[in-house]
Amino acid sequence: MRMSKEKGQGRVKALIIVIFLLCLVLGYYYYLSNKRSGRESEQQVKATAVQEVLMRDLESNYPPTPREVVKYYAEITRCFYGEDYTDEEFKDMAMKIQKLYDDELVANKTEQQYLDDLLLEINGLKDQQVVISSYSPASSTDVEEFVQDGYSWAQMRCTFNLRQGTQFQKTEEIFLLRKDADGHWKIFGWTLAEEPGDA
Repeated sequence: MRMSKEKGQGRVKALIIVIFLLCLVLGYYYYLSNKRSGRESEQQVKATAVQEVLMRDLESNYPPTPREVVKYYAEITRCFYGEDYTDEEFKDMAMKIQKLYDDELVANKTEQQYLDDLLLEINGLKDQQVVISSYSPASSTDVEEFVQDGYSWAQMRCTFNLRQGTQFQKTEEIFLLRKDADGHWKIFGWTLAEEPGDA
C-alpha cells in the first residue's frame, strides 16, 4: 500500500512538472510571437524625417520661442538637402517652412517664384552632392531680444554642418525674427555670418 501511494505521488509530481514545463514553453512562445509582431508594427509605423516635419500642425502647435522657430526651420532645411521626398512632399515642406516667415518676407515673391527659386537652390547643392548632416541652433540664452519701431525682435545664430562626399564644412547663419500680431515669432530674414562669432 505504501508503495502504491508513493507511486501515485510520483505520478502526480511528474504530471505537475510536465504541466509546468508545458506552461513555460507556451509562455515563451507567446512572448516571442508578440515581440516579433510588436517590432514589425514599430517598423511599419516609423515615419520618415520628411513625414515627421510635415506632421506638425502649426495652427495648434506653433513653435513658442525664436530658438524653436529656427530649430524647426533647420529641421525642414535638413530634409530639403538630405532626404528623399516626392514632388508633393517638396511643395508641402516649402509651404510649411513659408509659414515660419514674416509676411513681409513672403510678400517679396509669388508662390511660384518662391517654389522655383527654392527648387533651383536645392538642386544646385544636390548636384554638388552637398547635404546638411546636422544643425545646431544657438542656446536660448544666446538669443538677443529687443524692441525697435514698435516691434519685438530676436536675433540668433544657427550652425549648419554640411557634408560633401567625405569633406565636412560648417556654415553659420544669423536669423532675425519679428513677433507678429498673434504673438508668433516669424523669420524676417537671415544672412550668412562672415566668420563664426561675427555679428
